Amino acid sequence: MRAHRPRTWFLAAALLAACSAPPAAEASVRPGINEDFTDPGLDVDAMVRRFEGESREVFVHRSRIARATGLSPGMAVADVGAGTGLFVDFFARDVGPQGRVYAVEIAPKFVERIRQRAAARGQAQVVAVLGTDRDIGLPADSVDVVFACDTYHHFEFPRSTLASIHRALRPGGALVLVDFEREEGVSRPWILDHVRCGKAAVVAEVEAAGFTRVEEVDLGLQENYVLRFRKV
Repeated sequence: MRAHRPRTWFLAAALLAACSAPPAAEASVRPGINEDFTDPGLDVDAMVRRFEGESREVFVHRSRIARATGLSPGMAVADVGAGTGLFVDFFARDVGPQGRVYAVEIAPKFVERIRQRAAARGQAQVVAVLGTDRDIGLPADSVDVVFACDTYHHFEFPRSTLASIHRALRPGGALVLVDFEREEGVSRPWILDHVRCGKAAVVAEVEAAGFTRVEEVDLGLQENYVLRFRKV
């Protein structure tokens, strides 16, 4: 006569299977948003004119934004979505020769531009890093601050990217986000079309990833907000 297995055995087996199953793949929140930047034909000079022009608010206020990041000599900062290198010189100045600036980009041509620029300016503390659309590509506990300016809305896989940021930050490290205010009836049509969510949704996503909101820094910006979070 075949012995009956207790119900607890089946429950334990089911739990084991659930725990060993791979996590569900994260779906893209904005498919194709970064295609222009990963295109081998990317026109870097055109991007410099686009990102480093007086019509762009964060360019006009770049010095104040950099100071508000709170860097000091010897610190390590990751500039995620460094683009053409708009903030790299400021960060290199603030962390000094003994610090480190990781300029993280998913655009190979931007990485090469930053690498050549840093070499020409003698900025040995600047390291250009090619990340991916899911991972900033830095070791665990390697930076004190992660900075992302007008970049969060380009996180195609925010949960995965935030997990890599959380991992790279040292205990108590800071995440500083600068991004567009998105308010129906207030923001420009381009922002409403291009930016997927407003500030409240961004805060909720970042806090769910293991951060706590510390403050909103008032720099008097018209179209952008500045938020500081701390790694929990």
